[in-house]
Amino acid sequence: MPTFSAPDGTRLAHHTRGEGEPLLCLPGGPMRASAYLGDFGGLARYRRLCLLDLRGTGDSELPADPATYRCDRQVEDVEAFRAHLGLDRVDLLAHSAGCDLALLYAVRRPERVRSLTMVTGRARALGVDFTPEHRLEGAALRKAEPWFESAHDAYTRLWDGTATDADWDLALPFFYGRWDAAALAHAETEVGQYNEEAAERYAGPGAFRPAEARAVVADWDVRVLLVAGELDSGPLPRVAAAVAELFPRAELAVLPGAGHYPWLDAPDALRDTIAGFLDRADAGERGGSGDDGRERPGG
Repeated sequence: MPTFSAPDGTRLAHHTRGEGEPLLCLPGGPMRASAYLGDFGGLARYRRLCLLDLRGTGDSELPADPATYRCDRQVEDVEAFRAHLGLDRVDLLAHSAGCDLALLYAVRRPERVRSLTMVTGRARALGVDFTPEHRLEGAALRKAEPWFESAHDAYTRLWDGTATDADWDLALPFFYGRWDAAALAHAETEVGQYNEEAAERYAGPGAFRPAEARAVVADWDVRVLLVAGELDSGPLPRVAAAVAELFPRAELAVLPGAGHYPWLDAPDALRDTIAGFLDRADAGERGGSGDDGRERPGG
């Protein structure tokens, strides 16, 4: 298992799946081991996925100072990962809460980022967050599901601060486009993959400076892809569209039938969307005719 040292000496682990041009992958959770990403719906057949276990998760060491779990304090871990792989510029992909870390890295090191892919991503780094109203709007899309009545009250409690562990278990179907055996098996892997202390510190006070970040991305000459799930509440497709508007060169893809983990719900669509975007980024870097147009929901 390959490892490298973070600037503070913490040993960080990473995992590789597939072959080809590298794609640096940051997990969400927040602070969940990267194993849950799998091969990202078969994307490993097109790119070499380089999956980082963030400090204190998976096979990476616990840091000496728990304060370094805060998102902005992990930016230099990503830079150390890039340097460890010997890359001058990177294609960067992140999922969910990992998108905040990816954004902070790109803001601090814009010269190191060739493209950024945000999959069902948060954007607190840009001042955009998901409200309880967003969550309930997304939940309402699932009224026809046989599990809706038993799960809805629990899901509501997740966002009003009164949830128990049992509520989190009951509400799990809302995070998947299909609540089937594959989704249940994926959900069960959560046990042992989270660092709860790290998750509580990840978005702590001072982690984000949205005005500064927005000023940087407004002038970016970087291709950005945002992938949203049609059935996801975090982000709702319309919220993902609002985030896309903050970037000069963004594309938005909304995957039909997908929830928060689209590599399970719509693996072919996810793979083809990301692979096509990266191909266009390659063509653009070579001076090709890659399309700079912004896609809209359903595109």
